[in-house]
Amino acid sequence: MDECPCGSAQPLAACCGPYIDGRAPAPTAEATMRSRYSAHVLGNADYLAATLSAEQRADYDKAEVEKSFADTKWLGLEIRKTDLGGAADETGTVEFVARYRNGKQATAHHELSFFTREDGRWVFAGCEMNPKAPTVRVEKVGRNAPCPCGSGKKYKKCCGA
Repeated sequence: MDECPCGSAQPLAACCGPYIDGRAPAPTAEATMRSRYSAHVLGNADYLAATLSAEQRADYDKAEVEKSFADTKWLGLEIRKTDLGGAADETGTVEFVARYRNGKQATAHHELSFFTREDGRWVFAGCEMNPKAPTVRVEKVGRNAPCPCGSGKKYKKCCGA
């Protein structure tokens, strides 16, 4: 496999490969997320275990994960948002959607992953499945109020017409 499965359009050897092979630690929470996705695609259960927090590793079942590799075809990764998780941070989050096919069933896995540093390395510390977008409150504009588009006209004579 030449291109990295994480969707970076870089060769595996220049992207997630060194992290998965243990030659270098992932420098950011997002790089860890991308390399974990690539490890799923490549069927590397050991790397998945190594990038779990101590608390998450307690529930990790390597045999079950390896069994899932046979039936799963990964179709793509979309990073939606990252917050913190940089070289100088101790925590970070990555929101992503991973698409896969299990048998004939296509699925989108939407997750907000939480990452932290343990012994200087980024590790997966937990997640929120199917995170909801924050509620945005929209103020009602009265007919005689200034138009929110900034035209200087009354709403009823501008965008409300």
